[in-house]
Amino acid sequence: QVQLVESGGGLVQAGGSLRLSCAASGRTFSSYAMGWFRQAPGKEREFVAAISRSGGSTSYANSVKGRFTISRDNAKNTVYLQMNSLKPEDTAVYYCAASVATMSSRAYEYRYWGQGTQVTVSS
Repeated sequence: QVQLVESGGGLVQAGGSLRLSCAASGRTFSSYAMGWFRQAPGKEREFVAAISRSGGSTSYANSVKGRFTISRDNAKNTVYLQMNSLKPEDTAVYYCAASVATMSSRAYEYRYWGQGTQVTVSS
């Protein structure tokens, strides 16, 4: 089992940047593919980015491609989401999640979830 704790959210102006972190407990962090999802008020949770166990492969939603970068440090049991050129439509609660399967954009493939961190982008 793994516990996930996100941090780094906040209020930023459009065009600004934030870096989210997700710290995982346990000694098997490198056994999990990791993902970031987000949920805006009144909307369904949506995929943002994912990274393989080794960090060698990544995938992104089209809406964030070229602006967001996912990375991980297995020595620190942490996954990151660097968010640049933020837009008001990026406003949401951001969740990190761990999957025992391969890297995926499907939320149901992720077994463990963090509590979320709020990101608000003002126009």
